[in-house]
Amino acid sequence: MTIRPGTDPAALHEAAQHLARGELVAFPTETVYGLGARADDDAAVAAVYATKGRPADHPLIVHVPDVDSARRFAAVWPERVQRLVQAFWPGPVTVIVPRAPDMGAAAAGGQDSIGLRCPAHPVAQALLREAAALGVPGVAAPSANRFGRVSPTCAAHVLDEFGPAVPVLDGGECEVGIESAIIDCSRDRAVLLRPGALSRLHLAAALGEPLADRDAQAPRASGTLESHYAPRARVRLMSAAMLAQALSVLGQTAGSPPVGVYARTVTPAAGLPWRVMPTDPAGAAHDLFAGLRHLDDQGVPLIWVETPPADPAWEGVLDRLQRAAA
Repeated sequence: MTIRPGTDPAALHEAAQHLARGELVAFPTETVYGLGARADDDAAVAAVYATKGRPADHPLIVHVPDVDSARRFAAVWPERVQRLVQAFWPGPVTVIVPRAPDMGAAAAGGQDSIGLRCPAHPVAQALLREAAALGVPGVAAPSANRFGRVSPTCAAHVLDEFGPAVPVLDGGECEVGIESAIIDCSRDRAVLLRPGALSRLHLAAALGEPLADRDAQAPRASGTLESHYAPRARVRLMSAAMLAQALSVLGQTAGSPPVGVYARTVTPAAGLPWRVMPTDPAGAAHDLFAGLRHLDDQGVPLIWVETPPADPAWEGVLDRLQRAAA
């Protein structure tokens, strides 16, 4: 099994058996593809860290098929968590809650809190339910890529990262395209640790309270390191005016290094690797990682990116680009 269709019942059952035996499986979610292992098996989780090259104290998100499964991992289930999951599960929201002492220590990176998510992708749901029937309570799954690199949004990206060593369920292109929002609910207020496709305004409306920003007491969480989501090329964010000026100078300078460009409003320049960024935030999120991978595959040492608007709806896209450029 290398890449198998996620709609094939035999492939799903085989993947669930891999998980039940403590082996790794890559699978699609609506956000990005995940590299999964059963969350109650510390040795299996250690294989995720080793395969990605990820520090073992950098927590993973546990994916579950439903709320009842999630509550098995929680020591406490606060009311604000219930409001979030009622509004957004299955969907691209991760909640961090106090961890049940006997569940998911390795997946939590040794912390006494744990991140939980119920994905909306039908293949992920089918896999999680099939695995649950084999005794797997949840699947710890970071993005299916080398640590710190661009997240995969199709099965071919996963194969590019790991080769045939990791079996992949193919669920097509991920609809959302950037990782879930992460909300810390383990303390006395809700804190947005990582923005996603859902704006903080939508999240706060469901919570009935404003979202605080990350502070020094926040638990460690997936995808929150300063440098993350980075292609091999160096990424530089520029305003439209700065980008247009830089391209003008580049065109007049002999021997300039090749540059890839990812822009919404600046006119493409002849002869440069170029990808047009969608003008709406949902489209930009969907295209972001595929766009960075496309330009990286051109072999350019630099990628110039037009900075997204300073608007709450673009916060998730801007967060990923700032970390890619760090």
